[in-house]
Amino acid sequence: MAKGKGRILSIQSHVAYGYVGGKAAVFPLQCLGYDVDVRLLVEIAQPTSGYGRFGGPRATAAELEQIIGVMEQNGLLQQDRLLTGYIPGAEATAAVTALAKKLRERNPELIYLLDPVLGDSGRLYVAPEVVPIYQAALPLATIITPNWFEVEVLTGIKITDAASLRRALQTLHETYRVPNVVISSIPLRPWLTELLPPNLRPPADAADADYLACIASSRANGTSSAIDSTAVYAKTFPCLPGYFSGVGDLFSALVLAHFDASGESEGRAEGESPLSHAASQAVSKTHAILLLTHEAALELPEDERQATDEELDAREPMRKIKRMRGRELRLIQGQDIIRGTQPIEYRQLERWGDFWAA
Repeated sequence: MAKGKGRILSIQSHVAYGYVGGKAAVFPLQCLGYDVDVRLLVEIAQPTSGYGRFGGPRATAAELEQIIGVMEQNGLLQQDRLLTGYIPGAEATAAVTALAKKLRERNPELIYLLDPVLGDSGRLYVAPEVVPIYQAALPLATIITPNWFEVEVLTGIKITDAASLRRALQTLHETYRVPNVVISSIPLRPWLTELLPPNLRPPADAADADYLACIASSRANGTSSAIDSTAVYAKTFPCLPGYFSGVGDLFSALVLAHFDASGESEGRAEGESPLSHAASQAVSKTHAILLLTHEAALELPEDERQATDEELDAREPMRKIKRMRGRELRLIQGQDIIRGTQPIEYRQLERWGDFWAA
């Protein structure tokens, strides 16, 4: 009988249709050999960020504490790993943080991936009072997977150049004591292109706006200075046209699934660290799933793949709904990609040796 890789407690949102939150995370984790215990914090009829129309109940902090209490009484809080994503409201965020603290105290080797779902592209998804609770939770995490905007919110540093990017990572490592940081996506602006070593830049004829970068930074245990002890890796990758929901949830789940602190990950390439290997696997598989989804969407009837037009979408809501419905992640169709049995392009993050150079 095949041996499982361990047990994960997943706490995040759930959608009735499509693949966002737990729906985008649990199946990939199971495909990769993990048992997953799920606690849903909010049930949404449709993904909030795509369809426009949404609704559903939210779990209160008291309900979460009650369920966790029963699990504890029955000896069911024995997970090796913890994954948390979107959490609705300050009270629920505080309750999840208290649970993470309890699990960390019970098992110092717990691998906790905290995906701080705060917002994107300059807009918060959560109330401002949630931010300091997330900041207080950061030292409990093994890995965090914020996008560039969430890094700015958590650190209070607007990322506009090399110095601010370095300060932001240094703050996460030193002030908040996060050992592993993966900036899941950051727009490849001219200043970042110039900062990257030549081997990490996209092709010379590629426009900056058409690429994103993923940056992974690991701080060695027991060190006091991030600058002296941090290994930074990066990879640029092309954007696909259109909007997809659930991408960050899938990416974070894949990072957690492929992270092996012992450094003995199967298939780990030469020169990869435990974090860069996990991030490389996540970037590669997420991009392959997006490409599969994009190609499937191109085959849909014309009225289900119309270009985004905010004015027309507002006037005809079904126009947007049809487009988003056709762009739901093809996780079931792409399960061989997730399992690693279907060949895909391996987008390996490479060492950024002079990142901390002034």
